[in-house]
Amino acid sequence: MEQMQASRRIAAVLGPTNTGKTHLAVERMLGHTSGVIGCPLRLLAREIYEKIVSVRGAEAVALVTGEEKIVPRRPRYYVCTTEAMPRDLTVEFVAIDEIQLAADPERGHVFTDRILHARGLSETMFIGAATMKPLLKLLVPGIEFVSRPRFSNLSYAGERKITRLQSRSAVVAFAASDVYMLAESLRRLRGGTAVVLGALSPRTRNAQVAMFQAGEVDYLVATDAIGMGLNLDVNHVAFAELRKFDGWQPRNLTAPEIAQIAGRAGRHMRDGTFGTTADVGSLHPDIVAAVEQHTFPALTKIYWRNIQLDFKSIENLLRSLEIKPPSPQLIRPRDAEDVTSLRALIENPDILARANGHHAISLLWEVCSIPDFRKMFTDEHVKLLTTIYLHLSGPNSLLPSDWVHKMASHLDQTEGDIDTLAARIAHIRTWNYVGHRQDWVADPLELQERTRAIEDNLSDALHERLTQRFVDRRAAILVKGFEQQKDTPIRVKSGGELVIGGELLGRLQGLKFIPSDTGERPTGAIKSAIHHILAPQIQIQARALEAGRDEDFELTSSLTIIWDRAPVGHLSRGPSSLEPRVTPITGEMVDGHMRSLVRRRLEKWITNHIREHFAPLLNARDAQVTGPVRGIAFQLLEGFGNTERRHSDTLISILSAEDRKSIARLGIRLGQINLFVPAMLKTKVIALRAQLWRVHRNAIQATPPSPGRVSLQIANELPASYYSAVGYQPVGSLAVRVDILERLAAALRRRARQGPFSPTRELRSLCGAQPDDFTGILRSLGYQLAAANNEMQDQKRSDKVSLYIHAPKQRKHRKSRPKEKTNARLSFLDPGASPFEALRSLDLSNK
Repeated sequence: MEQMQASRRIAAVLGPTNTGKTHLAVERMLGHTSGVIGCPLRLLAREIYEKIVSVRGAEAVALVTGEEKIVPRRPRYYVCTTEAMPRDLTVEFVAIDEIQLAADPERGHVFTDRILHARGLSETMFIGAATMKPLLKLLVPGIEFVSRPRFSNLSYAGERKITRLQSRSAVVAFAASDVYMLAESLRRLRGGTAVVLGALSPRTRNAQVAMFQAGEVDYLVATDAIGMGLNLDVNHVAFAELRKFDGWQPRNLTAPEIAQIAGRAGRHMRDGTFGTTADVGSLHPDIVAAVEQHTFPALTKIYWRNIQLDFKSIENLLRSLEIKPPSPQLIRPRDAEDVTSLRALIENPDILARANGHHAISLLWEVCSIPDFRKMFTDEHVKLLTTIYLHLSGPNSLLPSDWVHKMASHLDQTEGDIDTLAARIAHIRTWNYVGHRQDWVADPLELQERTRAIEDNLSDALHERLTQRFVDRRAAILVKGFEQQKDTPIRVKSGGELVIGGELLGRLQGLKFIPSDTGERPTGAIKSAIHHILAPQIQIQARALEAGRDEDFELTSSLTIIWDRAPVGHLSRGPSSLEPRVTPITGEMVDGHMRSLVRRRLEKWITNHIREHFAPLLNARDAQVTGPVRGIAFQLLEGFGNTERRHSDTLISILSAEDRKSIARLGIRLGQINLFVPAMLKTKVIALRAQLWRVHRNAIQATPPSPGRVSLQIANELPASYYSAVGYQPVGSLAVRVDILERLAAALRRRARQGPFSPTRELRSLCGAQPDDFTGILRSLGYQLAAANNEMQDQKRSDKVSLYIHAPKQRKHRKSRPKEKTNARLSFLDPGASPFEALRSLDLSNK
C-alpha cells in the first residue's frame, strides 16, 4: 500500500458535509477487485463494513480497528480506522476519509503519513474539506481534484431559547457536564433527548442515535463527536458553547469546526439551519458567511512525524521521533500520547534495564502505543503499560492469562452511574486492544470474545442509564402530540389508571392523583396535561362523595376513611376521644371550596359512624333517668363501654330498686369488678373503640383484638388504658375481656365457698389462660395458696396440686407489720393499689 508509484490515478474529492463524498469512495472501491478505506472513527468504519457485508457478503470484507479485527480467510476489501490501516497490503484502490484531520495536533501526523505514502495500484482517493487543496497540490504531484457541492442549503437561524428549539434539533456542547445539564433541561421541558459523547462506545452511541432516528425523542445533545461519521435526521444545530478545550487550553471554535458540526443539519436534499442558544450570543457575521458559503482559509500547515524509527537504542528512538519535517508545509506535532508514555516509562530503572536492542525497544514502542481510552493521562495508565512491558519482556514473552482475565473480569460490572460505566467501557477497550495483539496473549481469540462481551454488556447498561436519566418517553409523546395539534394522548382507564403511549403515568385514587412508582413526580407539560384531564373528573368525584350514602364509607385499621375503594380522609386527634378531627386526602386539583365540602361530609359520616356503634351508650346518656343512673352512664361513655366498679361505688350505693331496673333496661351490667355494656363488646364495636383510642392518644402500634379473643397477653409498650378502652381488664400477665372476667370471678367465688380449690382446666378455659398466667389471675383477684397445702395433698399421688383460698381481709388499723418489697407484677392484694378494695369489703358468704 505504501509508495506505489504505479498508481494510475490519484484524486482528491473535496467539499463540505452532505456531499456524498464517503458514499462515492465506497462505490469506487467496490468497483475494483480489491481495496482499503481508512476512516476517522471506529464507528464510521463499522457502519461502512456492515454496508459492504450486506452487498458483498461477510467473506469479502475485513474490519480492522485498534480494538476490533474481523478478517475472513481471503477478504477483497478492508475497512479500517486510519491508524489501523495495514502497511503491507497491495490493493487496487485506497481511500483516506476526512484528510483535513492532518491538521489535528494529536492525530494529524497519521493522516499526513497516509496522504504521503498510501497508494492503490489503480486508484487512490483522498476525501475531505476543500481547505486541503493547496497543500495537496504541493505534496502530491499529479493529483486530480473533484469538487462536490452540498446537496442542500445550510443557513443561519440566529439565537433561540432552548425552549424554542424546533423538533429534530441537535444541541452542541463540549464538556460532559454541560451535555448532561442541557439533556436534563430538554427532558424536563421537551420530554427528553438522545446523548452522543466521544466517550461512548460505538454500541451505545448507535443505540442513542437509533432512538433519535426512530423518533422516540426529537432532540439530540452532543459534543463535536457528531461532526463526523454520523448520518442524522437533524434539521437544526444549536451551539450551546462556542469555546472548547483542545487538550492544552480553552479556545474559540474556528469557522471550519463550526461548519463541520453545523453541516449535520439538513441531509441529502433537505435544507438545514444552524445557530446558537440564547445565552451564548450570536455568531460573528464573518463566520456565518463562511459557513453558509463554505469558504474557509486554506490550510497551510499539517502535522508530520517520522515513521522511519531507529530502535537501536532509546536515545536513537527519541532522536528519530524528533527529526525535522522534510517540507516547510509539514510541522512536528507536540508530543503525542505514545511519546508521552515512552518518556514516562523510560524513567523506570526496570524498564531501562530490559530495553536493550532492536527487539526490546521496538516492543517498548508498541506497548507505548496502547491508547489511553480514558484520556486521564494519569500514573494509572503508565503503571499499566509498565506492567505489560515487564511481562512481555520477561522469560515467557506473554501476558499471564490469569492476570489478563482477572483485570478484564473486574470490569464486568453493570452497576453504577453514567460516568462509572463510561470509564469501565474505556478501560475494557484497552484490554480489547491488547487482545488483538496476537503475540501478546496465549489465547487472543478467547480474550477478544471476553472483552467484546463485557463491552457490549457495559454499553447496553450505559444506554439504559442515559435513557433513564435523559428521556421521559411519556412527556416526549405528549409534546409531540401537542406540536402535531392532536388531542391529549393521555387516556384514563376504567380502573383509574392514566396511561400515555402505553406507559403508566399513575392512577386516580379517590380525589387524588398518585404518580406511578418511577421515583419522580410529573412536571412541566405532563403535569399540565394531567391537570387538564383529571381536574373535571375529580370535581365530579368530589360531588359524588358529598352526596354519598353512609354505607359507602369505611374506616380502616390505619385510621383512613375509604370511599369508592380509595382513601379520601384520615383521622387525627380532636377535642375529645369521641370527636376526632378529619383531614381530607385530596390533591392540588381540589380547590378550597370543594375541599371544605368534602371535609364536612367526612365529618358528618364519622359522627354518624360513632353514633351508630356507640348507640347503647349515647341512648343511656340521653335517657330520662335519675342522677345516679345518669352518672353511671356518663362514666361508661367515657370508658367506651366499661369502667371499674370501684370508680362508681358511691353511685351504686345510692341506687334505688327502680334505678336498678332502669340500668337493666339500658343494657348496663353491674359486675363485681367492672360495670359494662355487653353490646359494646361486639367485634366491630371493639375495633372502633381501638381506633378512637389510637386517634386520641396518637398511638401508632395498637391493633384491635382479634375477633373472639377473650384474653390478651399484656404488651409492655401499651398502657393499661388501651386494654380498658377495648373492653379488657389487666389481671396478672393477661388482659381478660370484662364480661368473661365477671364470669370467671363468679365461678371462683362459688369454688371458694366450698373450701380450698385447685385451678382446673375448666376454669382456665373460661379465659383461655395457661397455668402460669392463671396463677397471676388468681392472685390479682385476691386468692392465695392455702396454708395447709402440703397436708391436704394425697400422699399416694406423685403430682402436686396447688390449692387456693380467698385471701383473708386485712385490717386497716394494724400497721405494725411492714409491707414486703417485691419486684413481682402488681397484685390486687395490696390494699393501697388494688382496684378491688371495695369488692373485698363485701360479705359474699350468703350469696
